[in-house]
Amino acid sequence: MKGLEIARAYFEQYGLPMLREQFSEQLPKIAIGLCGSGSECFGYDDEVSRDHDFEPGFILFLPNEEIVTRREAFLLERAYAKLPKEFMGLHRSLMAPVGGARHGVIRTADFFTEKAGTPDGNLTLQQWLTIPEESLAEAVNGEIFWDGSGEVSSIREKLSYYPEDIRRKKLAGHLLLMAQSGQYNYSRCLRHGETGAAQLAVTEFVRSAMSVLFLLNQRYMPYYKWSFRALRALPILSLHAELMEYLLTTDNCPEMAEEKQDVIEGMAVDIIDELQKQKLTEAVCGDLEKHAYSVNDSIGDAEIRNLHILAAV
Repeated sequence: MKGLEIARAYFEQYGLPMLREQFSEQLPKIAIGLCGSGSECFGYDDEVSRDHDFEPGFILFLPNEEIVTRREAFLLERAYAKLPKEFMGLHRSLMAPVGGARHGVIRTADFFTEKAGTPDGNLTLQQWLTIPEESLAEAVNGEIFWDGSGEVSSIREKLSYYPEDIRRKKLAGHLLLMAQSGQYNYSRCLRHGETGAAQLAVTEFVRSAMSVLFLLNQRYMPYYKWSFRALRALPILSLHAELMEYLLTTDNCPEMAEEKQDVIEGMAVDIIDELQKQKLTEAVCGDLEKHAYSVNDSIGDAEIRNLHILAAV
């Protein structure tokens, strides 16, 4: 079973009965689920994942102290600690994992402030532009098994994806970087005899292309080690994952370089087609730079539109 399934089963078998028996007054005020850091929160866990920080457990999200007091939180912590230490062959750790507690009692405001810089899901323009995308992904991944007040679900909905103008600003920036690194600098570096710089250009192209694909799919890109796995599951242009792996894992001899440049241009064509399908660009050409500025020009909010085109990347 996947970690999320194990967490839900552990909650339903032990957590929910404990809460109903001992905390019936608090249960309508709290939320329970599993989200945040860890491959299991994205559904990416496998046998390798179980070598560290993998255990049965869930998060109890508590509202502010005016609704659930410190005393009640302490009692909830003690009750959670007394739940069975073994479940489905997995053992609960006696120590918090590196990076802090991933299970147990956590204040809702503390969790979302850590992940998204906001206790309530309301972000400023500057926050939307600068908060790391993988952190936003961790704020809304996983599952909520129970939400008595609806507070956690409401915050997750607010953070579910970028506002459209922010999405377009990020798209514009990454499209420009794709143009500079892949359509322009890759071949120029090779002509200069700079094979290392050429491979850096390929890496920059792939990184920006990957961001563009997640933006076109309106999904947050997770932490880099899971990015290819997430990319393969996207509904739009997921086959580009294989092309990106090819670009990253092949050398830059003359014959290979020519083929890699063809792959870069082919990916650009596919992405431009999708930009046009989504009515994100009015440019009609194969130059990603022109499409980058066209996407930027389509931003409705003048303050966002007039920021530097790379302000969101």
